[in-house]
Amino acid sequence: VQLQASGGGLVQPGGSLRLSCAVSGLSLDYYAIGWFRQAPGKQREGVLCVSSADLSTYYTDSVKGRFTISRDKLMNTVYLQMNSLRPEDTAVYYCATDKTPMCPLRLRLGKSDYWGQGTQVTVSS
Repeated sequence: VQLQASGGGLVQPGGSLRLSCAVSGLSLDYYAIGWFRQAPGKQREGVLCVSSADLSTYYTDSVKGRFTISRDKLMNTVYLQMNSLRPEDTAVYYCATDKTPMCPLRLRLGKSDYWGQGTQVTVSS
């Protein structure tokens, strides 16, 4: 299983970014893919997950109404659309999977069996 996150960068507060997670070695038809993040000096924090049935699970209330998750099964890619970004969203973002069809509870703590290299998101003026 390989997960490759991309799309991070520097954005001003209130701006938007879309992160991509290119998945290989498993099919989105059968497995959930999620995102967690880690800010400097802080513990990992789950963000969002999409199940094999295309159901979204939010792991942190602070992103509700601002972040959404979607997937392109033909491209085997999962996207994290981040709007109204805040400085506190600054972190390295990772995509991850436990190779389960449902979104795992433990991803709330940023725990997962598989994850790729992250992509840095910096929100600053």
